[in-house]
Amino acid sequence: MCNQHKKQKPNGRYGSALEHGAAHTHDHNSWSRRTFMKNMGIAGSVSMLLGQTPLTALSASPLGMALNAANSDNILVLIRFKGGNDGLNMIVPVFDYGTYKNYRPTIAIPENQLINLNDSFAIPSTMSGIQNMWESGAMKVANSVGYEDQNLSHFRSTDIWSSASDSNVLDASGWLGRLLDRQFPDFVSDPPTEPQAIQIGGSGTVTFNNEEGVNMGVIVNDPEELFQIAQNGELYNAVDVPECYYGEQLSYVRTVANSTFRYAEIIANAYDSGANSVEYGPNLGEQLALVARLIKGGLGTKLYMVTLDGFDTHANQNGSHPFLMANLANSVQAFYEDLAAAGLAHRVLSMTFSEFGRRIEQNASGGTDHGAAAPLLLFGEGLNGNGFVGANPNLQDLDNVGNLKYDLDFRQIYSTVLENWLCIDPNLVDEALGRSFDRLPGLGLTCQSPTATNSYQATVLQHRALYDQGRVVIEYTIPESMPVKVQIFDILGRPVETLFDGYQMAGTHKHSFQTWGNRLTSGIYVYHITAGRQGYSNKIRIAR
Repeated sequence: MCNQHKKQKPNGRYGSALEHGAAHTHDHNSWSRRTFMKNMGIAGSVSMLLGQTPLTALSASPLGMALNAANSDNILVLIRFKGGNDGLNMIVPVFDYGTYKNYRPTIAIPENQLINLNDSFAIPSTMSGIQNMWESGAMKVANSVGYEDQNLSHFRSTDIWSSASDSNVLDASGWLGRLLDRQFPDFVSDPPTEPQAIQIGGSGTVTFNNEEGVNMGVIVNDPEELFQIAQNGELYNAVDVPECYYGEQLSYVRTVANSTFRYAEIIANAYDSGANSVEYGPNLGEQLALVARLIKGGLGTKLYMVTLDGFDTHANQNGSHPFLMANLANSVQAFYEDLAAAGLAHRVLSMTFSEFGRRIEQNASGGTDHGAAAPLLLFGEGLNGNGFVGANPNLQDLDNVGNLKYDLDFRQIYSTVLENWLCIDPNLVDEALGRSFDRLPGLGLTCQSPTATNSYQATVLQHRALYDQGRVVIEYTIPESMPVKVQIFDILGRPVETLFDGYQMAGTHKHSFQTWGNRLTSGIYVYHITAGRQGYSNKIRIAR
């Protein structure tokens, strides 16, 4: 027990010092086993080697070639509206304003507080911050976005949007996590040199989770955590702790957590190299300010997700939703002004999403209940002009529970952004999303690297694992004669067996790995092929 506690001083700029008793309670609550394990996962996994040899092969995978191609360095920023955004009060249907007003006698946005985007739609004046983006052709609206058999649960619908699964399919992996997993199949034992994704406010979404439940990105609970990492190169202060046994244990745990966070130095270096050139507001603004600074500092991360909470507006919607819309508009405006000052705005596409829209009819509490289809917004010069895609919401043809019907499946937007913005091979996109979805040329996105999706075919060794009655056959093709080494590792990076180590002629080669009789436990293993100076890896599964 601690008889006296030193005052704890947070490293970051948000918040205030904790008092003595509160510090003890705070640290005990914060460092539960679950929180510790979660933050170990935040670290992007521990820094391990395969057989004491660092692997760099995975950057040469098809997805890696697409994401890391020098002339396709586009960035995607996802802006999550947590709670279910009321799209009708964000993109107001002035083409049928009478019906809109009749359904919402007290919460409809008054006509004198609207800014027209065209003859059919308007935004509330609280969103005036993005008016210039619309007028300059850097904003589009996707109307009537949803999916078949909308689930009105926050948790289930969030899972559906995060996993890109059908509403009747339970999938614990995320649409972007599966893509990244194909780039880094042995992520746990050999994480990439830079974080592939950064997520602020990760509660309730599996967007970056792979099929084993490993998050493929860096997750922080709030901007303060990322700010501390960026500013200090570590997440936790291991020195300023109570002078007692509890403090010693706390210092040890914090030191372990910091040491496993292999991306801290890289993030801190990028933060130090970049600087914000405009003033940002609170909440979403704080998050986007950090993202802008990391981008300007040269961090190679191409996927970001930020979170704006507070959209579950069952009551007093007019007391909260206008402020959320203002925060969105002002934050996005500042973000792109900041990027433009460094000549980087053209590289960044931002997209909003939420688990569902709200009911067209207001409720008795001056709010709106869970709904279905809703618009989402896209921002960036890469849109090549403003406009709308998707059918206009039909306020007079609702579904059987009074919700707006969807026209665009949200996965059409996902697939279009992945292929036409991040320049990812369309076959990989379809594989990650489970099947092919129609792309949306109306978004105006164009991959600036037309050769990126195919350039790997001439330089990357083709390889795969075949399963055949108690053995795994590793098959690969090399384009020319070269030294080759084929090894099997367990998921912790420990060598299991070397299948071949020598010189091979050009052509296709196969090596068998006997799974029976090797006393191996069921689970995930990794094969690694060193061909010349390049390396290639993928996962294999062994079941007993």
